[in-house]
Amino acid sequence: MAAASRPVLFVHGLWLHASSWEPWIQAFNAAGYLGSAATWPGEADTVEETRQDPEKVAGVGIDDVVEHVAGIVRSADVPPVLIGHSFGGLIVEKLLGQGLGSAGIAIDAAPIKGVLPVPITALRSAFPVLKNPANSSRAISLTREQFRYSFGNALPPEESDALHERWAIPAPGKPLFQAATANFSRHSEAAVSTDRTDRGPLLLIMGGKDHTVPEAITKSTLKQYRHSTATTELLEFADRGHSLVIDAGWHDVADACLKWLQSQGR
Repeated sequence: MAAASRPVLFVHGLWLHASSWEPWIQAFNAAGYLGSAATWPGEADTVEETRQDPEKVAGVGIDDVVEHVAGIVRSADVPPVLIGHSFGGLIVEKLLGQGLGSAGIAIDAAPIKGVLPVPITALRSAFPVLKNPANSSRAISLTREQFRYSFGNALPPEESDALHERWAIPAPGKPLFQAATANFSRHSEAAVSTDRTDRGPLLLIMGGKDHTVPEAITKSTLKQYRHSTATTELLEFADRGHSLVIDAGWHDVADACLKWLQSQGR
């Protein structure tokens, strides 16, 4: 199908607002696609409105987001390409495993059930939430310093702080607890149908300096797909951190996604 008739749906992760995808939407539209970004349940239309009423996103879990985004996908006239970052990447993997979407790109995706490595940096990034079990039902915000470690560690501090000011919103703690306990839960919401062979192609992208989703997690995620004959590929940006979709180098990542989609005929 020609790019001109292919919609692309972007899905953000924790602590970023849907509007953070706007530069990507413009770039994909310029390339002939039709881009849009999915909000999470309870998320307001703007960063400021979401910050003012954080309790609306409190308690939102993985399946809540999956069902919400699946409704958007099913309402499309043409199966869209799905592109997600962090927990948005996990959502993309789950939707693709349900046979939704024409292709998926998961950028620094949160760990799915079966992924075993838990690097120290990932634990430290999650600590502001996981340190208190009550945070599972709360909305949690990151300080500038916490954002620098989790997102902006590969950036100058002033760039990280500017991104925090522009895009950061309170996020539900529940998905982090669900991911952290996935391998101990028989019916974890972080489980993905990785052995499906009739799904669309999937590209996993990892940042070599990512603290929140270190490359060991993405490499382990790739192994979970070893029993599927569907296309599953891996791409690394060695010098990039978790901010790679919103920092000054975002266009390099977007260009790589466009190139891969074209190689897959999407």
